[in-house]
Amino acid sequence: MLKLFYEIKKGVLQTRVYQKEHNKSIAGYLAESLNDIKSSLFLAKQLAKRDIKAQYRQSYLGIVWAFIMPLTTAFVWVFLNGSGTVKLTNTGVPYPLFAFAGTLIWSMLSDAINAPIQNTTAAKSIIAKINFPKEALVVSGIYKLLFNSSVKLLLLLVFLLFYGVGLQLSLLLLPLALLGILLVGTAIGLILTPIGMLYKDVAKLISIGLSLIMYITPVVYVVPKKEGLMKMLMELNPLTPLMVTTRNIAFGNPLEYLHYYLIVLVISIPVFLIGLLFYRISIPIIVERLSA
Repeated sequence: MLKLFYEIKKGVLQTRVYQKEHNKSIAGYLAESLNDIKSSLFLAKQLAKRDIKAQYRQSYLGIVWAFIMPLTTAFVWVFLNGSGTVKLTNTGVPYPLFAFAGTLIWSMLSDAINAPIQNTTAAKSIIAKINFPKEALVVSGIYKLLFNSSVKLLLLLVFLLFYGVGLQLSLLLLPLALLGILLVGTAIGLILTPIGMLYKDVAKLISIGLSLIMYITPVVYVVPKKEGLMKMLMELNPLTPLMVTTRNIAFGNPLEYLHYYLIVLVISIPVFLIGLLFYRISIPIIVERLSA
């Protein structure tokens, strides 16, 4: 059973009064949202623990499910490449390692995009009955992403050692690069969550869209050197620098698309704040209408 904890200062239970405010500025909404994120960290942590335990409690494979999908996807491409069915450009490292690292990073991005809408939809009944900071659901999703990503990161390190690539000093930057992946994914997810709450088709469209976008992102193959449509699409794709730079950090290779990578990260910060503002204003209204 979910337990809600209220903040008590000097032995007095604080009471918060909610009322409609028509003159509140955008900055006011954003400040309240950021303040609620800070105040709901403990609640978010409890929600994340509950969900993680529930996710693996009745599962024989348990935490293994966190990386079965990237392993499966990588195995398919390794088989296609090894059998000659698909001819891929040389990746500079053993292809199984290249494919697994790519699908692993891509799974983190996909999970980050889906996390806000999945967490909010799952907690719709709680939101309708209990008044608590809705941002706790977003933070809870980030906690779960960090947990799953840490497990995947450990497996990636095992693969690096197994294929003789070794542990490079650049690996110290890998956690920061993965945090960038989670930031971009969460920002996109926050923008899509209110629409996804209203229309269930959105979640399905996200899944289909990510499957299609994966083919114009260097997840399991490198960016073509020959000029053409695929090269142009990949280089315009803002997810390309995230994928290439993060994987190069893991392999200790020179950083490609670094400027584009930094631009994407910088842009993702205001997008995240806009998404948070959109989430703050719209979710209570949407849940109220859906529960009516």
